[in-house]
Amino acid sequence: MNQPYLAFVRAFRRTLDEARSIPWGGLPSAAGAAPGPGAPVTLVFSPHPDDECIIGALPLRLRREAGHRVVVAAVTLGSDPARRGPRLAELRDACGYLGFEVLPLGGEGLTGITPAARAADPAAWGAAVERAREALEACRPAVVVLPHELDGHPTHAGTSLLAQDALAASGLDCAVVQTEFWHPLEAPTLMVESSDADVADLVAAISFHRGEVARNPYHVLLPSWMSDNVRRGSERVGSAGAAAAPFAFATLYRHGRWSDGVFRPAERTTLPAALSASGLFR
Repeated sequence: MNQPYLAFVRAFRRTLDEARSIPWGGLPSAAGAAPGPGAPVTLVFSPHPDDECIIGALPLRLRREAGHRVVVAAVTLGSDPARRGPRLAELRDACGYLGFEVLPLGGEGLTGITPAARAADPAAWGAAVERAREALEACRPAVVVLPHELDGHPTHAGTSLLAQDALAASGLDCAVVQTEFWHPLEAPTLMVESSDADVADLVAAISFHRGEVARNPYHVLLPSWMSDNVRRGSERVGSAGAAAAPFAFATLYRHGRWSDGVFRPAERTTLPAALSASGLFR
């Protein structure tokens, strides 16, 4: 018997193998026109360089469709001191490709941003929160993007707590979007479709993080992750048992409003590529 899916699986594997041979980075910017004066700001608290691209579907659409400035608050530059300088350079290249701005917290990123460090050294944690609060004060963002608290990596969980502590200290009232990567959100509320062109630009941007994709090809695997997000989002953001969303690539988030020191989640929403992101936070 001829197994009809064998050709499909082999073609998929061949596509992945071929994509690994594409040179990393080195592409001209895809940023397009800069946002105008007074543009609303989306501030992304990124635990490590490359996270801003992996979860970047919504920030990219906000920049391209709603004219937002996207500012990446680089919370850490990784755990290897010898790689921090190169990782900051890779981050600037990746963000330059997408048209994002880079704001390393404290000038050169922070260290010890984990739940354990928060509990063990309140004074050091308070100083880190102040650096994050300064970023909020400088940007006065309309939208703040941060990992969710249980995102499966100590620095992702720590970045979530750091950003929430800074929001509480700032007194800001703004939209908040929680992201996932290492552990799924328990209750996502927002599924954002990405066009083929946007996915290609996110893959390209990740490839600027040469040191990271050399050890793990996050860029090549991004489309697979985004396709699986459609499977899960159709049931968790949509309705259990409903038909799958009619698109190939998506990213899941939990969105809502930060007001009076409390995060209030919004109603479950799907943002297809055919609708502009400009109406999402009105």
